Amino acid sequence: MPTIFNASQFEFKTIKASIPEFTWKTSTRLAKLVEGEDFQFDFRCLEPGQFSFPYHFHRNAEELFVIISGKAMLRSPAGFAEVNKNDVIFYEKGPKGAHQLFNHSDSSCIYLDLRTTFGVDVCEYPDSKKINILPYQEIYESSAKVDYYKDEENVKAKWPEEIVKKCDY
Repeated sequence: MPTIFNASQFEFKTIKASIPEFTWKTSTRLAKLVEGEDFQFDFRCLEPGQFSFPYHFHRNAEELFVIISGKAMLRSPAGFAEVNKNDVIFYEKGPKGAHQLFNHSDSSCIYLDLRTTFGVDVCEYPDSKKINILPYQEIYESSAKVDYYKDEENVKAKWPEEIVKKCDY
């Protein structure tokens, strides 16, 4: 059964960040109000002088913003562009889909944030070189990347000798 949402029906809850410029407002997670499984969406409100999330991209999610009211500046790999009411912005998976909004105006910017969710996502932050494992919010520095086979030497020592001896080529 279709469900109709209207941005004016929702109160926005302030999400405070330890860095004041990243404080923003969000609605109830709308997907929780319906039987959505692979799709998340909510209204967001970016007040003047505020940034959306840190500049980032997703490895396993596509995202779409629909600007409902106001305007903001978009940062992407293509540079900076102003987005306005009625604009729809699509972010693909991977580095080409990196994005961040900044409300450079003197009024609120309200937008609908829609994204796919298929289990675990990896969100990367090019500026701070962090990796976030979503939905768990496990954040790591990407400088900790290692070779796939690091510390995997002596694999036979981890198995019972009678098993690996049978297959000793």
